[in-house]
Amino acid sequence: MRISTALLLCFLSALLLSCVSKSNTGNRNPYNLPLVNSVKEYKKQVDKNADMKLVDLENEIKSVVLDIRYATSNNFTNEVIYQSPKAYARKPVAEALKLVQDSLATLNLGLKIYDAYRPYAATIRFYEIYPNKEFVANPKNGSRHNRGCAVDVSLVDLSNFEEIPMPTVFDDFSEKAHSKYKDLPEEIIKNRAILFGVMSHFGFTVYSSEWWHFDFNGWERFPLMDLSFEELTN
Repeated sequence: MRISTALLLCFLSALLLSCVSKSNTGNRNPYNLPLVNSVKEYKKQVDKNADMKLVDLENEIKSVVLDIRYATSNNFTNEVIYQSPKAYARKPVAEALKLVQDSLATLNLGLKIYDAYRPYAATIRFYEIYPNKEFVANPKNGSRHNRGCAVDVSLVDLSNFEEIPMPTVFDDFSEKAHSKYKDLPEEIIKNRAILFGVMSHFGFTVYSSEWWHFDFNGWERFPLMDLSFEELTN
């Protein structure tokens, strides 16, 4: 009887170690960052501060164009990263983008959104595929996209909702993507200046290496998150 008990204890110990090992292997927070990764915690934060809410930008901004590349394989990873073509941002960010859209409309222009809030798991995957800190956020620190405070945008002509000429295509990791790159046609420099000017006016700062990436001023106040679009929707 003692031998059977000992064998049983050994078996249970081995099973426990196996479960722990599997859990560590599947860890999506390898740097132990303070992530909000439960809907319950997210809702508690929103109850305390309405600014924490992640707003569906398609519903919030009139005539906005979404081109969520990471919900397709047409992106630098060649993988489908998002299961839904959605764009979310924190409430103050969404309100600022509405003002941007209204201002652009006076020029018969509007926003095209390539990406906004990004779950932390996607940041990990991006860096696994392309570990270049200039163009891809280091998951050790997280991304301002993970905070719901960064957007990747361009401009469209409201007459046909087609993108107007810009320095490069989205996610072009070249020198031409830099915000101060000058060897461009005059029309493109003008279009870029319009985008930079209106985004800056309403509280956004362009990321120097990517003309399309803008951080909302005050992003530090918002926590990193790892909730999927489906979790936010439900």
